[in-house]
Amino acid sequence: MEFLDYLIVIAYFIFSIIIALIYYKKAGKSTDDFFLSGRNLPWYLAGLSMVATTFAADTPLAVTELVAKNGISGNWLWWNYAFGGMLTVFFFARLWRRAGIMTEAEFAEIRYSGKPARFLRGFRALYLGLFMNVIIIGWVNKAMISILVGLFGIDESIVLLYVFGAMILVAIYSAISGLWGVVVTDAFQFFIAITGCIILAIIVVNSPQVGGMDGLQEKLPDYVFNFFPTISDVPTAAGTLAMTTFSFLAYIGIIWWASWYPGAEPGGGGYVAQRMMSAKNEKHSLFATLFFQIAHYTIRPWPWIVVGLASLVLYPELADSEKAMGYIYAMRDFLPVGLKGLLVAAFFAAYMSTVATQLNWGTSYIVNDFYKRFLVTDKKESFYVLSSRIVTIILMLISLVVTLFINKISGAWAFIMECGAGVGLVLILRWFWWRINAWSEISAMITPFLVFPILRSFDIEFPLSLFIIVPATTIVWLVVTLLTKPTDDKVLKSFYRKIHPGGVMWKKISSQIPEVENDSGFFKLFINWIIGVILVYSILFGTGKLLLSDYTGFLIYILVAAVSIVILYYNMSKIGWKKIAE
Repeated sequence: MEFLDYLIVIAYFIFSIIIALIYYKKAGKSTDDFFLSGRNLPWYLAGLSMVATTFAADTPLAVTELVAKNGISGNWLWWNYAFGGMLTVFFFARLWRRAGIMTEAEFAEIRYSGKPARFLRGFRALYLGLFMNVIIIGWVNKAMISILVGLFGIDESIVLLYVFGAMILVAIYSAISGLWGVVVTDAFQFFIAITGCIILAIIVVNSPQVGGMDGLQEKLPDYVFNFFPTISDVPTAAGTLAMTTFSFLAYIGIIWWASWYPGAEPGGGGYVAQRMMSAKNEKHSLFATLFFQIAHYTIRPWPWIVVGLASLVLYPELADSEKAMGYIYAMRDFLPVGLKGLLVAAFFAAYMSTVATQLNWGTSYIVNDFYKRFLVTDKKESFYVLSSRIVTIILMLISLVVTLFINKISGAWAFIMECGAGVGLVLILRWFWWRINAWSEISAMITPFLVFPILRSFDIEFPLSLFIIVPATTIVWLVVTLLTKPTDDKVLKSFYRKIHPGGVMWKKISSQIPEVENDSGFFKLFINWIIGVILVYSILFGTGKLLLSDYTGFLIYILVAAVSIVILYYNMSKIGWKKIAE
């Protein structure tokens, strides 16, 4: 890089720190302000923050690898989560905001009772906030290190110092500004990151070697541009994303609702739930999550996909294990002075937005659901704010140590989905069935870890393993639920008065408190969910058709998207936004 490039990167870091300093006092008022922005986030900031967090440094590389190996249809390995995402929008976003809690872990003690509820809250706080969190941050650190090594060709030990320096900066501004600073910097970082990716896609695809989108289509085989995988039990040609019938059913019919995965938890959870609970009201919570789902699946992917396709033309010699680096090599080889600095800043932005959220969210679990709940319970808010800032720094230090021991990140997606398989149905039904208790969740979390090694001993791999893990986990937690004591009626009534989710599966409790107005209109919510999924895929594929100059296909998809928007607007207007906003 040249002087101008370094100047742009430095300016980006300075601006991020300025934002943190601006929100220092606002975050220090209480833990509610530090972790939930005083529950006053507008939908666009909450939504942008979700999108920025899922835009990690490794995401463009992962998409490039999927496209380079399996064409555009390779993205169905994550596109399938749109089904679960839209379910969260219409069935759960308002409920999370209505709950009035600080973290997902806290949910355990407003929904369940007794020692099992307390154990579940503390366990989830440490398991998710500490154990899983530092692994995720270490994973993101490792990806950023790989990016800088590939871009600059310098020793990894030197790059390690740069990444650790960036992480220290993230920890400082997260500790200073709380969620307010994290969210505002997320919005700034997202625009930097997506702008950089769009510019790179335009430059690379219009290079003489590629020759524009027309040249790209001439130089690559037709199957690369298929939006849908081949469904066949007969082996197909190398390069296509070919799924057996069972694999296809696993991705489309099981993963999105049955498996726990960070950022795509069935029914919402983690930092997504944190943003929903931070919104101004239920209306802002729903719209924030709706914006997140649309932006996540339709705005972000195409610049990455275009570069991934171009990398097949530019770097055909790359082995499968190196295909992800095609994105980095394109940055290195095609960006002029100034733009190279912008793209490096964009990758730091993607990296920092993810790490900042993970630090703030993880700290909220450790402080609110373990330290404050079980260890030091009677201090002033200022004490817990200070504790939160200290824990943020400690989490950062632990993550740095964990990063040193992470050598491979491949296969982590599948491992996490397998070890969280089957718990999804409990996370969904705990809102709508009174009989779910703390033991239901505990048994659902433990069972996959017991079944997983047995399947490995028989060489049963992902995703076919889900056809065994999910039923086994479901049977276990159902049996445990029916054999253990239900949640106390007093807790169930308190939960129902606050959340009033409605539905026949709460009839035993709702009939005892007839004065509570139940939620209704589940059929409309179901229709909104289906239409929302159609909307996402219509915009996603319509954009692709436009880029590939298939104008007829573009018009058909956009027409479907327009009709979907009209139906959603009509149905949501019947919910009564004015009442909700008040």
